[in-house]
Amino acid sequence: MSATTTGIATRVAARIRHRVPFVEGAALAVAVVVVAMAAVGPLVAPHDPYAVNLTDALLPPSAEHWFGTDANGRDVLSRVLHGARVTLPATLVVIAASTVIGVLIGTVAALGGKVVDEVLMRITDIGLSLPAIILALGLSAALGPGLSSAVIALSVTWWPGYARLARTLVREVKDAEYVDAARVLGVPQGRLIFRHILPNALNTLYVQTTVDVGAVMLVISGLSFIGVGAQVPSAEWGAMIAGEANNLTNAWWAVAFPGLALLLTALAFNLVGDWLRVRNDPTIRREAR
Repeated sequence: MSATTTGIATRVAARIRHRVPFVEGAALAVAVVVVAMAAVGPLVAPHDPYAVNLTDALLPPSAEHWFGTDANGRDVLSRVLHGARVTLPATLVVIAASTVIGVLIGTVAALGGKVVDEVLMRITDIGLSLPAIILALGLSAALGPGLSSAVIALSVTWWPGYARLARTLVREVKDAEYVDAARVLGVPQGRLIFRHILPNALNTLYVQTTVDVGAVMLVISGLSFIGVGAQVPSAEWGAMIAGEANNLTNAWWAVAFPGLALLLTALAFNLVGDWLRVRNDPTIRREAR
């Protein structure tokens, strides 16, 4: 997990949340809109996002093309709407895969004894010490350019933060009185772990996953921008920016609107995650007051 990227995004989100009234509601609304775009965006798009019409190339925003057109005459609004279905699912797959890997390793480390804990946590520390985006860049290049390569590479490199967090949470719960009581009553080890320890230890993990949506989305788009993620003419937001970067001076809209969609989405999920963190941590709540 990129601690630098996540940390900066979280600090920015916290400052905005404390200084701008009702920002949590606005951020939640943006997040809901993005999810809706991913679900139904292509169905309501006014044009085919991949239809090339060179006679309409680089048209500025108008009543017919609200976000203008790109160098191939494709409607930018339609591509932005369709891009939500590409970028957001890819992000969620990375988050889900990283969470599963991280929770598995963190749980085994917390419950497996000192030697197992030391071995797994040293491996995790190595992963945390290396920038996730650099590792993902190398793996994506090795696997071959493509969105699936970027997703696999990030899933492999993003898990250490979840492993460390899961280990800490499980260790806090495994010696709780209700767990000891269940153990004394003869509850089988598997049931003890999956019924009593994990549900109570990981019930706040969704806060970190929400915060990470924005960070992972930025990394996926960044990999697409430099050519090892989604490839042009994909409607993935990073690939859209990369494909029109040469037209920035004479057709700003072809770059600005997908960039704005990416910025607002990442910021919204970071703000929502920060809000959830405050709601679930009484210490932070008291400091905020």
